[in-house]
Amino acid sequence: MKNQIIDNQTLVDAIVEGAQEKKARSIVTVDLSSIEYAPTQGFVIANGNTPIQVDAIADSIREYVEKKIGVRPYNYDGYQNSQWIVLDYGTIYAHIFLPEFRNRYNLEQLWNDAPITTIPDLD
Repeated sequence: MKNQIIDNQTLVDAIVEGAQEKKARSIVTVDLSSIEYAPTQGFVIANGNTPIQVDAIADSIREYVEKKIGVRPYNYDGYQNSQWIVLDYGTIYAHIFLPEFRNRYNLEQLWNDAPITTIPDLD
Protein backbone atom coordinates (compact mmCIF):
# COMPACT_ATOMS: atom_id res chain seq x y z
CA MET A 1 0.00 0.00 0.00
CA LYS A 2 3.01 2.32 0.36
CA ASN A 3 2.99 3.51 -3.27
CA GLN A 4 -0.78 3.56 -3.64
CA ILE A 5 -2.56 6.92 -3.71
CA ILE A 6 -4.58 7.31 -0.52
CA ASP A 7 -7.75 9.39 -0.69
CA ASN A 8 -8.11 12.26 1.75
CA GLN A 9 -11.04 10.75 3.68
CA THR A 10 -9.08 7.54 4.35
CA LEU A 11 -6.16 9.63 5.60
CA VAL A 12 -8.40 11.86 7.75
CA ASP A 13 -10.11 8.80 9.27
CA ALA A 14 -6.74 7.22 10.12
CA ILE A 15 -5.48 10.46 11.69
CA VAL A 16 -8.64 10.77 13.80
CA GLU A 17 -8.39 7.13 14.93
CA GLY A 18 -4.71 7.57 15.79
CA ALA A 19 -5.54 10.66 17.85
CA GLN A 20 -8.38 8.86 19.63
CA GLU A 21 -5.98 6.07 20.64
CA LYS A 22 -4.38 8.55 23.07
CA LYS A 23 -7.64 10.22 24.19
CA ALA A 24 -7.36 13.37 22.09
CA ARG A 25 -10.21 15.77 22.83
CA SER A 26 -12.27 18.24 20.80
CA ILE A 27 -11.29 16.74 17.44
CA VAL A 28 -12.53 18.58 14.36
CA THR A 29 -11.90 18.14 10.66
CA VAL A 30 -11.73 21.14 8.36
CA ASP A 31 -12.34 20.55 4.64
CA LEU A 32 -10.29 23.13 2.77
CA SER A 33 -10.62 21.48 -0.64
CA SER A 34 -12.90 24.22 -2.01
CA ILE A 35 -10.83 27.12 -0.61
CA GLU A 36 -8.74 28.50 -3.47
CA TYR A 37 -5.64 29.66 -1.56
CA ALA A 38 -5.63 27.11 1.28
CA PRO A 39 -2.21 25.61 2.04
CA THR A 40 -3.62 22.09 1.93
CA GLN A 41 -6.90 20.25 1.36
CA GLY A 42 -7.79 19.70 5.01
CA PHE A 43 -6.91 19.86 8.68
CA VAL A 44 -7.51 17.56 11.59
CA ILE A 45 -7.32 19.56 14.82
CA ALA A 46 -7.22 18.06 18.32
CA ASN A 47 -6.35 18.88 21.92
CA GLY A 48 -4.10 17.21 24.43
CA ASN A 49 -4.22 18.31 28.08
CA THR A 50 -0.46 18.37 28.76
CA PRO A 51 2.71 18.63 26.65
CA ILE A 52 3.31 14.92 27.32
CA GLN A 53 -0.16 14.04 25.99
CA VAL A 54 0.30 16.32 22.94
CA ASP A 55 3.54 14.37 22.21
CA ALA A 56 1.79 11.05 22.74
CA ILE A 57 -1.10 11.98 20.42
CA ALA A 58 1.28 13.09 17.66
CA ASP A 59 3.33 9.90 18.03
CA SER A 60 0.17 7.79 18.01
CA ILE A 61 -1.05 9.45 14.81
CA ARG A 62 2.29 8.89 13.09
CA GLU A 63 2.45 5.23 14.14
CA TYR A 64 -1.23 4.46 13.51
CA VAL A 65 -1.38 6.06 10.05
CA GLU A 66 1.78 4.29 8.94
CA LYS A 67 0.58 0.93 10.27
CA LYS A 68 -2.99 1.24 8.96
CA ILE A 69 -2.48 2.82 5.53
CA GLY A 70 1.29 2.86 5.02
CA VAL A 71 1.71 6.65 4.96
CA ARG A 72 4.33 8.70 6.81
CA PRO A 73 4.19 12.47 7.27
CA TYR A 74 6.36 14.48 4.91
CA ASN A 75 7.40 16.63 7.82
CA TYR A 76 6.43 17.56 11.37
CA ASP A 77 7.24 20.31 13.83
CA GLY A 78 6.53 21.39 17.39
CA TYR A 79 8.03 18.58 19.46
CA GLN A 80 10.50 21.06 21.00
CA ASN A 81 7.87 22.51 23.35
CA SER A 82 4.81 20.34 22.55
CA GLN A 83 2.35 23.23 22.73
CA TRP A 84 1.36 22.82 19.07
CA ILE A 85 2.59 19.92 16.97
CA VAL A 86 1.79 19.82 13.26
CA LEU A 87 2.12 16.70 11.12
CA ASP A 88 2.26 17.41 7.36
CA TYR A 89 0.76 14.61 5.28
CA GLY A 90 0.76 16.75 2.12
CA THR A 91 -2.96 16.98 1.43
CA ILE A 92 -3.90 16.89 5.14
CA TYR A 93 -2.24 18.54 8.15
CA ALA A 94 -2.82 17.22 11.66
CA HIS A 95 -2.61 19.89 14.39
CA ILE A 96 -2.37 18.83 18.04
CA PHE A 97 -2.61 21.65 20.55
CA LEU A 98 -2.61 22.40 24.22
CA PRO A 99 -6.04 24.03 24.78
CA GLU A 100 -4.68 27.54 25.46
CA PHE A 101 -2.64 27.51 22.23
CA ARG A 102 -5.57 26.19 20.22
CA ASN A 103 -7.67 29.06 21.57
CA ARG A 104 -4.91 31.57 20.79
CA TYR A 105 -4.38 30.51 17.16
CA ASN A 106 -8.04 29.60 16.56
CA LEU A 107 -7.59 27.81 13.23
CA GLU A 108 -11.29 26.98 13.08
CA GLN A 109 -12.14 30.69 13.07
CA LEU A 110 -9.38 31.49 10.58
CA TRP A 111 -10.84 28.94 8.15
CA ASN A 112 -14.52 29.34 9.13
CA ASP A 113 -15.62 29.55 5.49
CA ALA A 114 -14.68 25.86 5.15
CA PRO A 115 -16.92 22.96 6.25
CA ILE A 116 -15.97 21.95 9.81
CA THR A 117 -16.99 18.59 11.29
CA THR A 118 -16.86 17.93 15.03
CA ILE A 119 -15.85 14.41 16.05
CA PRO A 120 -17.46 13.39 19.38
CA ASP A 121 -15.05 12.61 22.22
CA LEU A 122 -14.90 8.87 22.91
CA ASP A 123 -15.57 9.16 26.64
